[in-house]
Amino acid sequence: MSVTDSKAFSGALDDLSRRILENNYIEPENFSRFGVKRGLRNADGTGVMAGVTNVCSVEGYYIDDGEKLPKEGHLIYRGVEMSDLVNACIKENRFGFEEVAWLLIFGNLPTEKELKTFRDIIAEYRELPGDFIEDMIMKIPSDNVMNNMARSVLALYSYDENPESTDIKDVTRQCIQLMARLPVIMSYAYQVKRRNFYKKSMYIHPLKPDYSTAQTILRAIRADKSFTDEEAKLLDICLMIHAEHGGGNNSTFSTRVLASSGTDTYSIISAGIGSLKGPKHGGANIKVAEMLGYIRENVSDTKDEGQVADYLRKILRKEAGDGSGLIYGMGHAVYTLSDPRAVILKKKAEEFAVNTEYEDEFRLIETVEKLTPGIFAEEKNGSKVMCANVDLYSGLIYKMLRVPQDLYTPLFTAARIAGWSAHRIEEMLTGGRIIRPAYKNVKSREEYIPIKDR
Repeated sequence: MSVTDSKAFSGALDDLSRRILENNYIEPENFSRFGVKRGLRNADGTGVMAGVTNVCSVEGYYIDDGEKLPKEGHLIYRGVEMSDLVNACIKENRFGFEEVAWLLIFGNLPTEKELKTFRDIIAEYRELPGDFIEDMIMKIPSDNVMNNMARSVLALYSYDENPESTDIKDVTRQCIQLMARLPVIMSYAYQVKRRNFYKKSMYIHPLKPDYSTAQTILRAIRADKSFTDEEAKLLDICLMIHAEHGGGNNSTFSTRVLASSGTDTYSIISAGIGSLKGPKHGGANIKVAEMLGYIRENVSDTKDEGQVADYLRKILRKEAGDGSGLIYGMGHAVYTLSDPRAVILKKKAEEFAVNTEYEDEFRLIETVEKLTPGIFAEEKNGSKVMCANVDLYSGLIYKMLRVPQDLYTPLFTAARIAGWSAHRIEEMLTGGRIIRPAYKNVKSREEYIPIKDR
């Protein structure tokens, strides 16, 4: 295409874009006029009830005489407090992600024998098919690891002898295989990005079958393959707390919507990855890291609460930060007084950060957590109860584990597939109907005009 043609083509695209903007505006009052619950949210911010589940309960408030009242947050996996699972593993000094995955998918706590068998199956399934790494990951590098993971999941459909099956045995196998392989795909996708986009060395290490998921990830992303047991256990905690978060979060609801249509497991899981990639969902931990960078660049003394508070006000006024008006890592759709995931990560972050190069950053995050609720109330003239969410501290944890930012959201994915799998299976077995909400058309009728008269 010539330079002239390129300019004409670009101009044509500009014109098409303008037409789209002109014809896709909806008057805001239409939403209230027709009782539309935007974002499937009720007027008080609670989620529209779309189904029932045995998998998980996310609790952050209670309703008394129609009033939404705050309470301490609870995250409950199959009736078991997530924090109890994490604390038991910390006390017994053992890895817990695989146990959590078993609980979510199969519905009960495993025996020692069952857990060992499950870990053996996961280890067996980690190996990718034949030339998959070269053909599907290396030959088509992506600047975004999440896109590479989604594409690779779809590609694994072609390596399955019975990919369309909805027999429970096949679906169970597919879910466990994908859960085992996603961390490996993630690691390879990152290495390919390093080589193609950062012009750095790519290193691929053989898998160790006796390693846990957390150990497998750290071995794969580090050039020297080395890590401490303490580091692996910390990453394991991150995987445990990210494994599931109810049926209503955006990515899990996406998997349930697709599952309700009767489609295959590979399409369902890739949809979950596509949703989690969004900065309003799984990408929020990266936005926290960016926000902290803005604060450090623009606040001369981050230990001065007054200076930090002034900058947070500018963020809320869209005068600073990324211009979104959001203080990332603060506030949640469900949690009010506390996010149990953030409570755990804050404690672990402090243990690892104190007396290290990361302590100042931890204290800055702590200051943001302390100041934001009051500043938000002042700026918005509201009384919303607000707490830190999981994203406020997870980025610092990953930074201390020397995990590159490119892998923050992919690590979330490697954990959340356990929950997606549980919901995929539950929707298939108990949903019964395709999920199909309604949209009100507000466009007026127009007469057809013959093309020669337009």
